[in-house]
Amino acid sequence: MSERQPEHLIFPNWPAPVQVRAISTTRHGGISSPPYDSLNLAEHVGDDPACVAANRRRLAAAVGYLAEPAWLEQVHGTNVIDAGTIREPVAADAAWTRAAGRPCVVMTADCLPVLLCDRAGTMVAAAHAGWRGLAGGVIAATVGEMKVPPTELLAWLGPAIGPDAFEVGEEVRAAFVALDGANASCFKPSPAGRWLADIYGLARRQLRRLGVSAVYGGEFCTFGESERFFSYRRESRTGRMATLIWLG
Repeated sequence: MSERQPEHLIFPNWPAPVQVRAISTTRHGGISSPPYDSLNLAEHVGDDPACVAANRRRLAAAVGYLAEPAWLEQVHGTNVIDAGTIREPVAADAAWTRAAGRPCVVMTADCLPVLLCDRAGTMVAAAHAGWRGLAGGVIAATVGEMKVPPTELLAWLGPAIGPDAFEVGEEVRAAFVALDGANASCFKPSPAGRWLADIYGLARRQLRRLGVSAVYGGEFCTFGESERFFSYRRESRTGRMATLIWLG
C-alpha cells in the first residue's frame, strides 16, 4: 500500500494487525461517465466494460494488492466461499482467505459490507449483507467458515444506507423480530407509515450474539452522502463501490 493514502478511498479505523489490509472505495477516482461516475467497479450495471476494467486497474494501482480480487456474483444469499478457489465470479455473498495477496471483495450501493479478521492476522473475510442476507444469516455463515473463536475476531462495518434513510415494509421488520424480539429496537416508524431500519444496529446485534464484540465502523449513509457514494435507493441506475480485505 502506498504511504500516502488516496483521499477518495476509505481506510477502516480499527485495530487490525498490520498485515491485514482493507479499503472501501467511494464513487470518486475513476473514468466512468454518468450515472456511473466515476469509480464504478461493477460489470453488471450497464456501464462500459472498458471503463469498469480501467477503474479496477486504477484501484489496484492505488492500493497495491498483488492478485486480482475474488469478485463475486452476489445474490443476497448466505453462500460463503474460499477466495482461493475463485477463478471467475461465482454466486456467493461472502469470501474468506488465509492466503496472502488476494483480496476478498464485496460490492455495494446501500447494502452493508462487513469485513472480518482474526486478532492474530492469519485470516480475513468479507460479507455482503443486504437485509435479506442479514436476515438469512450471512454473517453467521461467514464467522462459521472462518473457524476462529468469535472472541478472536474483529469486524468493520463499511458504507451502507443509514438508519434515517432505510425505509422498509412490515415484512422486513417481522423477519428480524422473528429472529430476535430485541431487534425491534432497530426499527422506528417512518412518516410514510412504514419502518426505518438501522442495518448497522442489526448487524452489530448479530455479531454480538455470535460472540464478536470488537465491532467498528458504521458511521456512513450511502443514500444521504450523494457526492461521496453510489446509492441504488437514490438512483436505481448507478455504480457500485467495493470493500476489500486481504493479507499483505
